[in-house]
Amino acid sequence: MLDFMDEDWFIIGLEIVFMLFIAYDFKKYKETKKKEYITNIVLTLAFAVWTLLPFYNSYYGWNESQKQEYISTCNNENNESLCACLSQTVFKASFNDEFTAMDKNSTEFKEFIKESKEDCTDDSWF
Repeated sequence: MLDFMDEDWFIIGLEIVFMLFIAYDFKKYKETKKKEYITNIVLTLAFAVWTLLPFYNSYYGWNESQKQEYISTCNNENNESLCACLSQTVFKASFNDEFTAMDKNSTEFKEFIKESKEDCTDDSWF
């Protein structure tokens, strides 16, 4: 039900809303000089960075050739629809350098992949 929240169009739209909030708070701060508008700006910037980080990881942390290499490896191990979901999760979770440096036999990595597969195959509402 909430799958749209991982979509790029939603994240970009959210960033536009953040920019509007920041502009509004900055305008109000210039008019009133109240410190709560500075707090709003700082909190909005922090939340915007937190939201934008997976988007940044996905587009700037992986080259197209690296993405295709991971997807082809994943397709050998899983079906195509599950692999599409897993690849998006992996791309947004880490940079390529971090991902290749991970120990693929570690319990932390296996737990991450297990949780990602469960999220991808889960049909529940939440």
